[in-house]
Amino acid sequence: MKIDNAQLAAFAEALREGSFELAARKLNVTPSAISQRIKLLEERMGQVLIQRCTPCQATAAGRLLLRYAEELALLESELLVELGVADAGATSAVRIPMVINADSLDSWFLEVFDALGASTAMTLDLRVEDQDHSMVLLREGSVMAGVSANAKAIQGCRVEPLGVMRYLALASPAYAGRHFAAGLNAESLNAAPMLMFNKKDGLQQVFLARLTDAVIKPPTHYVPTTRSFGEAVLRGMTWGMIPEQLAEAHLKAGQLIELAPQHCLDVPLFWHRWRIASSALEALSRLVHKAAKKALRQE
Repeated sequence: MKIDNAQLAAFAEALREGSFELAARKLNVTPSAISQRIKLLEERMGQVLIQRCTPCQATAAGRLLLRYAEELALLESELLVELGVADAGATSAVRIPMVINADSLDSWFLEVFDALGASTAMTLDLRVEDQDHSMVLLREGSVMAGVSANAKAIQGCRVEPLGVMRYLALASPAYAGRHFAAGLNAESLNAAPMLMFNKKDGLQQVFLARLTDAVIKPPTHYVPTTRSFGEAVLRGMTWGMIPEQLAEAHLKAGQLIELAPQHCLDVPLFWHRWRIASSALEALSRLVHKAAKKALRQE
């Protein structure tokens, strides 16, 4: 049995774009054509591949097929670039879908952008996810590479250490004066508003567990962007865990202070990538390692 390329393209694009309508626009066909191609593919495979929801989600079987589709698209685009026979009206860049945590994206990973600035050979399709949860996208096959706090390689991938991102418990001097004048203890920590990136962010709770065995349930703000997270702490609204790279200038200027310098949190980061022969993935991996070596702590 052979997989029809048009059906496979419709399937993969529906998952990338999140809907049949957007996939149809990308492939210059009608939404009904996308639906028909996916239906025929499902009939050929003998199982449902896409959950018809918003956005579209792959089933367990669909995730296996998506990985195949992404791998095929990568290798095909690399081949066309090397042969110099890419369609004149189409992009010749190799697309790399990858996942990264927001703190890395807004700090050390920016140097990768610098390296790619003059290049038209590769495009990044970045997904932002917490460093402890990015493995889900790698396991699903919707991304080819990613930054994760997980040191264990999943099937079909290899993993390489990048370095350690250090997080500091920070607050503005005014905030610390209001809430921690008598020191950090269970009473003051329970009363002082705390900041989290989102519901998946566990750094603050790990920090609290190192300070006390008491159950700490402070009023909690949620701010899901790195810049606004830092601004909320700078403006004295709350305290939070911030990467040392992003806090360095503010610490030197006295705009932020460490609440417990002896209790910083070191989060090891790892580079996960598909185990396939791809010059684009190799090139991206080199850039990521170079940027990480320069900015992250090396154990």
